[in-house]
Amino acid sequence: MRTKIKSLKYQSAEAQSFIGHEVTLKGWVRTVRNQKTFTFIEINDGSTLSNFQIIATPDIPGYANLINQLSTGVSVAIKGTVVESPGKEQSLEMHATEVTIIGKCDPEVYPLQKKRHTFEFLRTIAHLRPRTNTIGAVTRVRNALAFATHQFFQSKGFLYIHTPVITGSDCEGAGKMFQVTTLDPANPPKTPQGKVDYTQDFFGKPAYLTVSGQLNGEIYACALSDVYTFGPTFRAENSNTSRHLAEFWMIEPEMAFADLNDNMDCAEAYLKYVLRYVLDNCQEDMEFFNKHVSPGVIERLEHVINTPFERASYTYAVRVLEKANKSFEFPVKWGLDLQSEHERFLAEEFFAKPVILTDYPKQIKAFYMRTNEDNKTVAAMDVLVPKVGEIIGGSQREERLSHLEAKLREFNLPAEEYWWYLELRKYGSVPHAGFGAGFERLVQFATGMENIRDVIPFPRYPGKADF
Repeated sequence: MRTKIKSLKYQSAEAQSFIGHEVTLKGWVRTVRNQKTFTFIEINDGSTLSNFQIIATPDIPGYANLINQLSTGVSVAIKGTVVESPGKEQSLEMHATEVTIIGKCDPEVYPLQKKRHTFEFLRTIAHLRPRTNTIGAVTRVRNALAFATHQFFQSKGFLYIHTPVITGSDCEGAGKMFQVTTLDPANPPKTPQGKVDYTQDFFGKPAYLTVSGQLNGEIYACALSDVYTFGPTFRAENSNTSRHLAEFWMIEPEMAFADLNDNMDCAEAYLKYVLRYVLDNCQEDMEFFNKHVSPGVIERLEHVINTPFERASYTYAVRVLEKANKSFEFPVKWGLDLQSEHERFLAEEFFAKPVILTDYPKQIKAFYMRTNEDNKTVAAMDVLVPKVGEIIGGSQREERLSHLEAKLREFNLPAEEYWWYLELRKYGSVPHAGFGAGFERLVQFATGMENIRDVIPFPRYPGKADF
């Protein structure tokens, strides 16, 4: 029976219970150090950041031949007895009785040599980069954040629903979507007017990869009260920044009988919960990020967890930015959307803590956001955090039928395509609210990683859909 290294790495009752017992470890060799009378072998199975040390001696069957074949990247199964380690680096180690090579690895051509590799290079070998310390740590933190996300919403009575990846509507009204079609691109059927005849396509109409599960989430919230979806979303934006991906994951709760204040409370509680979970359950990985990737990241997360979020209006934020005496690259003016540099100034310098901005001008926000009494702003909210800027965006939804119909006309969106969305406002409409949290930005914030392409297993961005 295989034992995970994680079970042996920590000063726990479970780890101590292995002392004196025989176990089998399976993993990949990280280092081999030959001594005169024995060999140190360090292996890793991905369950922890640090490796596990094994001592192999010449009385192991086939010792000399085995040691000659061991190098970084070789996969092995090693049986032996767990003992207390006299070394400072680990509390336990193994005295091997049997070493089996599962998969060989030629050290002359193995791309992951014992040196620092750039993240740009590692993206070109995405099939191997999970074996590095950094990407392995990112993956474990990502897993913890995903698990904590489900724990948070499930503990509060939310139902997890699966919304479609293929959709016929544009949630944001932005039009930058990936089209899904089975028509022959070289020779598509045409209408008498010479346009592509989508009635002959698979769905009988144009279809796209979704930019959000929100509208579908609203359907279920208007029947089951509190729901959330957590899945992939897609944006066909030709953006090559360190903050954008063409495929990314979104956490989108939707709450019936809720207003903007309820929405802000939920977003703040969610962030604090999942960050606390990571600090409590990924200590070794977080210490690695704190030391090697982003000094101070643990302190930043503790600050977010222990500090009440500031709440301020967009209008106030614009006044602050106008008086900031800073040379911003992008202009600051009421009616313009805030850029990352503005958001980071507010979160890092002016408020020096997370801030939730509310009541944005209606012309820069989506059609579904509830219009405020001033008829100039909407009940929107953006959560800004240091180092990242916006990490959550949400709003109270427009539950009044006449207002929503007017909004669709204002945004030049065809009402017939949103007939079902409008009917939610006709049949037992209720105030409701929700938000979207970009999961990769959350992973970036938690780890301190600079580029969003390094916190998702297989990044999709302009010109790249490899692996």
